[in-house]
Amino acid sequence: MTVTIGRRELLAALGGAAVAWPLAARAQQPAISVIGFLDTRSPDTMADRLRAFRQGLKDTGYVERENLAIEYRWAENQMDRLPELAAELVRRPVAVIVATNASSALAAKAATPTIPIAFLTAADPVKDGLVASLARPGGNLTGTNFLSAELTAKRLLLLRELVPSADRVAVLVNPANVTTTETTLRDVEPAARATGLQIQVFNASTSREIDSAFAAFMRERPDGVFVGIDQFLLSRRAQLVNLASRHAVPATFPTREFTEIGGLMSYGANIPAAYHQIGIYTGRILKGAKPAELPVVQASKFELVINNQTARMLGLTVPPTLLATADEVIE
Repeated sequence: MTVTIGRRELLAALGGAAVAWPLAARAQQPAISVIGFLDTRSPDTMADRLRAFRQGLKDTGYVERENLAIEYRWAENQMDRLPELAAELVRRPVAVIVATNASSALAAKAATPTIPIAFLTAADPVKDGLVASLARPGGNLTGTNFLSAELTAKRLLLLRELVPSADRVAVLVNPANVTTTETTLRDVEPAARATGLQIQVFNASTSREIDSAFAAFMRERPDGVFVGIDQFLLSRRAQLVNLASRHAVPATFPTREFTEIGGLMSYGANIPAAYHQIGIYTGRILKGAKPAELPVVQASKFELVINNQTARMLGLTVPPTLLATADEVIE
């Protein structure tokens, strides 16, 4: 039997197919996951760390602008903005919040008891109340602890080894970063006593206050400067390194980013590696892993980087023992 299809029916059939094809094509597109990224700094200081974070995501199958969208929130070193920025991400809502230090993690935790939070912190996440324990976090947070604040005593010892005549050390911290600064001061005082050093604490939360602190250093004439770990101080690393060089004062820094641009010495965890790890954890959480069951990862590799060119400029001879143990010597 022959079936005749009229022109109107044919057009209707073709129109239905034309509608169905795009729907089918859209159905084959990968679903877009949305995560939030909460940071205390500005994005122009974060290129290397973001690259490592995105690589960690890629290692778990997530690529930004392909199957992943990232909502960035930058506090621009204004710590009081963190609660509202965290609340914005919760209202969005996002599937995971990535918090890049203790202050942003605490703000995120206060904003939501349910959205998973992957954090990086230099302080003890148990003491800060972020997790119940490192092995079993127990709530909606987990992450990476790169222990830099706990390396305070080691950094003082290394400074003393490099500058054996040192008796007095100026300690520079950012009082706006309450959690990390309290940890640094708690650790630096007993460490200084154990090494026979006298310390004097200076505060700086702005570029102008950094200038003022170094002006005070020149009046006090310390034998060395200990720069505390802090996101704002890291963002001002060029200013800090230049001032230490201009005033010819030996300074120890928490990460290699300082020594790479002329700082004398740094000792701390490999921070890009920590960002890579948090990218992996974020991807695992997107795939269904529960933060309560993901143990907090602790940094296992610490880098001693010495800028020998800066040492010579300061009239310092780096002991052979330090040169031998350094992970990198910049000539």
